[in-house]
Amino acid sequence: MDAWVRFSAQSQARERLCRAAQYACSLLGHALQKHGASPELQKQIRQLEGHLSLGRKLLRLGNSADALESAKRAVHLSDVVLRFCITVSHLNRALYFACDNVLWAGKSGLAPRVDQEKWAQRSFRYYLFSLIMNLSRDAYEIRLLMEQESSACSRRLKGSGGGVPGGIETAGPGSPGTPGGLPQLALKLQLQVLLLARVLRGHPPLLLDVVRNACDLFIPLDKLGLWRCGPGIVGLCGLVSSILSILTLICPWLRLKP
Repeated sequence: MDAWVRFSAQSQARERLCRAAQYACSLLGHALQKHGASPELQKQIRQLEGHLSLGRKLLRLGNSADALESAKRAVHLSDVVLRFCITVSHLNRALYFACDNVLWAGKSGLAPRVDQEKWAQRSFRYYLFSLIMNLSRDAYEIRLLMEQESSACSRRLKGSGGGVPGGIETAGPGSPGTPGGLPQLALKLQLQVLLLARVLRGHPPLLLDVVRNACDLFIPLDKLGLWRCGPGIVGLCGLVSSILSILTLICPWLRLKP
């Protein structure tokens, strides 16, 4: 209960709840349309989704300043790759939020002459660049952890005097049941997959960040017309990423750092 009280007191938490509800409405609207629900019900769901989207934009006013402050902190990271990926990601998020604020002003009637389609496209482009940087950062951290795990496995093997990392036994050319032996490339690939699974299993914050960013990636790809996924996939991916974001707010240890 204490964790929920702390969570609900955060403005970021309220925005995440609105986001989850918005994409749940998108998914529900797609399901209703697919199953032939009444047009009136579909219209109500679309209106609710639009109201939630507008409410989220209101809650995100000022987030550009937070993103710029995060970019300033990321500039001082010692790792060059992390410094570049995180800083560029935050800068793109700042531009994304700025475009989002302009969209809010247009949709709320404060700036009726705003070209909403143009600003929406700009906002999704910055969002896409930010997600690409986030996934690049995830890939870099995965590579570092896989190298560390591989070195640790090699040291353990030298100490024990044999075996293969990941518990895979390789068969020689004359082994029964494997006439030509396991191809070396296939064996290496299998070991890499097992190593990747071990790394992700041992680092839940990194696993959650990868899944969340991968789900979010479908949203700008669809909105920009680069890869049409449909409202059902967009709604499902947005709902999953929103739930994971809420989870990282309730359990701060699941948030990837820095």
